[in-house]
Amino acid sequence: MFTRRRFLVIFPAFAASAHGQTIWPLKKKKPVPPPPPLNVYIGTDTSKGISKGIYQSHFDTTKGQLTAPVLAATTARPSFLAVTPVGQQRRSLYAVNAINDPAATATTFVIDLKTGALKQTGQVPSGGAGPACISVDDTGHSAFVANYFGSCVCSFRIQPDGTLSQPVDRMDFKDHKKFGGLGPVSARQDIPHPHSATISPDNRFLLVCDLGTDHITVFLIHPETGQLSDPHTFTNGHPGCGPRHVVFHPNGRWVYGINEIDSTLDHYLWTATRFSETPQGLLVNTNTPVKTIAADFPADKNTAAELAISSDGLFLYASNRGEDSLVVFSIAPKQGKLDFVQRISCGGKTPRHFTIDPTNQWLLCGNQDSATITIFRRDTVTGKLSGPTQTVPLDSPLITLFV
Repeated sequence: MFTRRRFLVIFPAFAASAHGQTIWPLKKKKPVPPPPPLNVYIGTDTSKGISKGIYQSHFDTTKGQLTAPVLAATTARPSFLAVTPVGQQRRSLYAVNAINDPAATATTFVIDLKTGALKQTGQVPSGGAGPACISVDDTGHSAFVANYFGSCVCSFRIQPDGTLSQPVDRMDFKDHKKFGGLGPVSARQDIPHPHSATISPDNRFLLVCDLGTDHITVFLIHPETGQLSDPHTFTNGHPGCGPRHVVFHPNGRWVYGINEIDSTLDHYLWTATRFSETPQGLLVNTNTPVKTIAADFPADKNTAAELAISSDGLFLYASNRGEDSLVVFSIAPKQGKLDFVQRISCGGKTPRHFTIDPTNQWLLCGNQDSATITIFRRDTVTGKLSGPTQTVPLDSPLITLFV
């Protein structure tokens, strides 16, 4: 029998209306589609005759999965990559071809914004042998290359079609009156070795780490012309350290540097003058170096490589080649002091470069001598890494870049 009670069980909305409420059946919410995979470009060491140039993968930020890399562009030893700023109708990818030859080059590729495919559109001299780094200013007008074996830094204009001009300025770091004398480690510091060219957050200054002289040099940038002002050099006070890379903290007031030879991290205070005819960028060392390797690991068996800071500014990450580790430090919010959090195996050998993905949930580590890219999950609260959660084969990865 179809009783009243059974009727109200089958149609509960009528039961609610009996108590003065009317409940209509809820519409099902449409599921939120997952974010599209991100393009990842990987520069490789082609000198072994296995890898051929720049590879492209897609990264799923929800699952933390990297697709198998496919060759995107054949080019000689693309050891460092940079890209024009977001928002431009036409975007270009730039690679330095790191061969130890004065005729070394920097190559431009246009990016197909739909597929991510690369097409070479230009190639110019890098200005010296062994280019190790290229950076692009946020205006999209200028680019800068550090030539490791050529002992120089060169600047370039970015032309309307996205290609690089011929070098417009060349700073010779063998001028010791301007750039200081060599460090004491003769096997590594035989000549000046500019290793990186980092642009300040306000887009006005270029910071160059010179492994050969133990100095960081600051230039004022003239972005419209690509020219550089007279240099100002700074030292961290521990000779033989071999500065390799620096990174700005999100607050714009702190700079952290990683030193390749003695495997240390430095913390600098950064100030930049505004109201003068010739603005200056100034570094002050806080004299608080921190070792990247464990206390019992032989210092002469390791070279420090890369560093990065999480977007919230609370954690710094570094890699060690030899110890083959990734190291996590917390950053004190008020003073910027580094405190050790974690040391974890990189999951391979020789972690030359790593990248934190745009969601800050994953870290991609390129292991040059084990021919792998390892993926780690990142805890956004503690800063700790877990994994590898995935290991992707690719011969001699040198750099990974999200675009």
